[in-house]
Amino acid sequence: MVGEAEEESVAEFTGVGVSPGRAVARLVHMPAPVAEPAPDDRLTPDADVAVEQERIATAATRVRDDLEARAQRAQGDGKAVLEATAMMAADPTLVAAAQGKVAEGARPERAVWDAAAEVAETLAALGGYMAERTRDVADVRDRIVAALSGLPAPGVPESAEPYVLGAVDLAPADTATLDPATCVALVTAEGGPTSHTAILARALGLPAVVAAPGVLDVPAGTLVLVDGAAGVVRVDPTEAEIEHARAVATRDRTFDGHGRTADGRRVQLLANVGDPKGVAGAVEANAEGVGLFRTEFCFLGHAEAPSVDEQVAAYRTVLAAFPGKKVVVRTLDAGADKPLPFLNPAAEANPALGVRGLRTSVRFPAVLDDQLAAIAQAAAAEQATVWVMAPMVATAHEAAEFVQRCAAAGLETAGVMVEVPGAAISAAHLLGSARFASLGTNDLTQYTMGADRLLGELAALNDPWQPAVLRLAQLTCTAGLERDRPVGVCGEAAADPALACVLVGLGVSSLSMTPRSIPDVADVLFATTYEQCVHLASLAIEAPGANEARAAVRAELPVLDELGL
Repeated sequence: MVGEAEEESVAEFTGVGVSPGRAVARLVHMPAPVAEPAPDDRLTPDADVAVEQERIATAATRVRDDLEARAQRAQGDGKAVLEATAMMAADPTLVAAAQGKVAEGARPERAVWDAAAEVAETLAALGGYMAERTRDVADVRDRIVAALSGLPAPGVPESAEPYVLGAVDLAPADTATLDPATCVALVTAEGGPTSHTAILARALGLPAVVAAPGVLDVPAGTLVLVDGAAGVVRVDPTEAEIEHARAVATRDRTFDGHGRTADGRRVQLLANVGDPKGVAGAVEANAEGVGLFRTEFCFLGHAEAPSVDEQVAAYRTVLAAFPGKKVVVRTLDAGADKPLPFLNPAAEANPALGVRGLRTSVRFPAVLDDQLAAIAQAAAAEQATVWVMAPMVATAHEAAEFVQRCAAAGLETAGVMVEVPGAAISAAHLLGSARFASLGTNDLTQYTMGADRLLGELAALNDPWQPAVLRLAQLTCTAGLERDRPVGVCGEAAADPALACVLVGLGVSSLSMTPRSIPDVADVLFATTYEQCVHLASLAIEAPGANEARAAVRAELPVLDELGL
């Protein structure tokens, strides 16, 4: 909500801060999404069908050329996404299908829209990798329709000057060419703390505020200051605010590889790694190891589970980068938003509460056993200290069975993720067999608050600062202390420097996050004693709500403002 700020500033509005830091630049809006042409959009009787068909071919060629040119300027994942989309634009199938609909009387824009729907439906039915290409079809469709309509191409705008990107929300394809050298911050009207936009912003180290509807009302070109920690966007900031933001942006951000509080209490600072490509960032950040190695990358795009040998080779690429350091491997977390055809063959009415994570091993035990065998072989071939944990564990029986299966595979240090409220409440029983626990705050928050973590409308509920979520974390830590079992955090909450202090005060002994967040969390912890962390934890847990908890803690951490966090 826009409101009057200090006398020297014009206005500010508030959303949910999801990636710390401050940045100042002029606001650039994402182009409006391409609207679906009217269903009855037909050619006039005197229209030249051949000319209209040729318009489609010309537009598709223009889109392909533009995507190929962008791909040449992009790097890494962005380059791969653009190249794949360009290939789709060059595929004659979509153009031919659309031209056929023009012959039946549809205008080119409508013809492309309907033809794309048919192509996407065909790919979706094939499953696996081909099903994933449906997003490429939609992207190409929008670009061709925009070209036919004389509209700007959808996607992240290009700019020679630094800018703050404002949008309703960002999809994965939107971010393929996002350049942190020019896009210095993100502000979206929708999205939540664990939305794609939030995760992307943290990975790139960009200050970001989501669930801030006011961004759509601020005119493009307006100078804004984004405070990604406080969740505030200042319109027309003062010179003093601008200078402070610039000083913060240029401060030294390094980590000496030894996480601790001001009085020397050890807190391991680890990295979340999603695939081998994420290793470099973790090593560069001097992470003390990996607190969450997501193994889904090895399974996605497969019609059948990969072989043990394939998995061993994939896992070794990550383990090899951390000799002598801890790497916590999470077994396959399929289901919900990551369905796999060989594990989730049937659609579920409510997949987030369905057969996902460890639960898939009941019907397909061989998939888990093969993965554990692969992890054990990879661990034996490398020098990393390998721990393994299962996602979506809800009961002590599940925990004990998982530990037994790990032991049978030769994996001694087996633990559980605490993502279900029931697991936190029964943590003492789970930790009777499990050697450690890791709090997955993303899912724990959505299940505790009954709020879909990707739904922007519920961002205020889906906030890891919710005292109810922190109480469950405290229960888990208390059980860990009683059982002499370490409890860590691998959810996105660990990347919030203020919340990291609270988690340490609750009893957490390790924090795993996107590598770019490690220096900030390290700096704040090093400026805060353990006794202060305990005090901050009590303030947060006794607060009536997430906003009050965050405000109470931040008020007692002046180092946050000094560091621009």
